[in-house]
Amino acid sequence: MRHTRSKYILLLCAWSLTALPLAAQQTYTLDECVEQALRNNARMKNAANDLGMAEQQRKGTFTKYFPTVSATGMGFMADKNLLKMDVAPGMSMKMLKNGLMGGVNASLPLFTGGQIVQGNQLAKVNVEKYRLLGRQAENEVRLTTEQYFWQVAMLKEKLRTLSVVESQLAEIHKDVDAAVSAGITNRNDLIQVQLRQNDTRSTRINVENALALSRRLLAQYIGTPGDSVDVAFQVADSLPPSPLELYRTPEASLALTPEYNLLQAQLKASRIERKISVGRNLPTVAIGGGFMHDNLSDRSKPFWMGFATVSVPLSGWWEGSHDMKRARLAVRNDENSLRDGSELLVINMQNTWNAVTDAYKQVQIAIESIGQAAENLRLQTDYYHAGTCTMSDLLEAQTLYQQSRDKYVESYAQYEVKKREYLQATGR
Repeated sequence: MRHTRSKYILLLCAWSLTALPLAAQQTYTLDECVEQALRNNARMKNAANDLGMAEQQRKGTFTKYFPTVSATGMGFMADKNLLKMDVAPGMSMKMLKNGLMGGVNASLPLFTGGQIVQGNQLAKVNVEKYRLLGRQAENEVRLTTEQYFWQVAMLKEKLRTLSVVESQLAEIHKDVDAAVSAGITNRNDLIQVQLRQNDTRSTRINVENALALSRRLLAQYIGTPGDSVDVAFQVADSLPPSPLELYRTPEASLALTPEYNLLQAQLKASRIERKISVGRNLPTVAIGGGFMHDNLSDRSKPFWMGFATVSVPLSGWWEGSHDMKRARLAVRNDENSLRDGSELLVINMQNTWNAVTDAYKQVQIAIESIGQAAENLRLQTDYYHAGTCTMSDLLEAQTLYQQSRDKYVESYAQYEVKKREYLQATGR
């Protein structure tokens, strides 16, 4: 039975050549998945619509700079004249029994306490806010896509591991069955192998179901048919590049994050709203004119007119003074939120960097464990064939080998996701 040692060594060395059966799914790389998600995901479409609505609001606000033009018309009919005048003995003039009146008016505000100017500034800030929210949505879509992608890749690698384990167990079963038939070992060893094979088959069912669900989730998220997506990635048994080249100081990254800029935009909007609250309590001046036409008397009369208006809020100052105080307090709140939010963003950058380095160390440990578990399996195989260890010891070594490979792919996927979180936390 010593010849079987070479079979196990070949199985371990042939890991990178083991592949799952080819499927009919459309295969995507990570970049292609992200590109599909940014194009098709509902979150991105809604973010684009929100930005479009803000742009339309800004354009609508800009029209406040131009005169307002309106057309009016009126007609009436009565059963008797509404106006009767005696112009001479025996002579009278009757008017306003029926008639029409209409015209066109235009008015232009000359001074509104800065409300129009500040309103346009507020609309621009609103556009910038939704542009930043769009960046946030893009970051979330990228991160979620990567999480789904690495979930699929991780489960595929677990199936690859199961394929290797099943091949190992098949060889063990074959050798033990021959040994039982020859009376070299007892039947208990064969039963242990069969139980381990049953456990592996059960694990395969669970992993395949989880993989099918993960593929459907990824397909739905990137906007492709649910049965036509697969990922093009195979985890290599090597240490990925060090994350040290990704590091950037929080002070250099803070202003690049959409979260910080959103806090800035909110503060800017509050300051503009405070100015608008002051403008509501200032006099407003407007000029206008129009052309009118009526036939209320015996003949039609066209005429031009012009006007100027000055409106001074007198009693409104009472309520307005409270609005200005409220707006001033709102500015202070947003100043506090900016200061507090900035500190939390810096803490988050430091925390995500620690998570990246920790995940990288986990990958290093997992790679070491694979080598140790493979060597342990080789030795236990030799010991079993030499009769110096039990079948339980051999199967335990084989289980440790499977667990070490599963831990590696989990650590690798976690490391890739943590890298994306850190890049986004630092505005990249």
